[in-house]
Amino acid sequence: MMDSPTRIMPSGHVIAPAITISALSILLAAGLQFLGLLEKVNTELADALSRRLHAGFPQTLPPLGIWLTTLALVFGLTFTLLNVPRAWQRTILWITLLVIIAGWAPVLGLAAHQPEIAAPLIAVLWSGTCAMIYAGNHQMPCEDSPQSAS
Repeated sequence: MMDSPTRIMPSGHVIAPAITISALSILLAAGLQFLGLLEKVNTELADALSRRLHAGFPQTLPPLGIWLTTLALVFGLTFTLLNVPRAWQRTILWITLLVIIAGWAPVLGLAAHQPEIAAPLIAVLWSGTCAMIYAGNHQMPCEDSPQSAS
């Protein structure tokens, strides 16, 4: 019997792609902020939570804190995903981080802060997508062979 042909993938790198993916994800979130779309998402989320909690949100988070958190989450996720050898492990890490970010909305609401999670959520969603595609199409340094990527 003939063996199925193995897919030859180009050698992947971690540092340059991680910095590029992360920077472009932050740029996407900043562009959406500039267009006012993040504010709309945050407002809709706050309205939905205020109906559930029967309360308003008198406090807001400092914008610098939101963006520093977004930077840390995006860069941390991208570097982590490109340093994990298997696709299923990458997927679990990415989904876990998305769930944690989404879970902060009710926590912030209970603390009387307006839940402003749109920027980190969109940036993490985009950086995870790009990192998963890159790692899926390249032989990453953490992988022993092309078979370990599945």
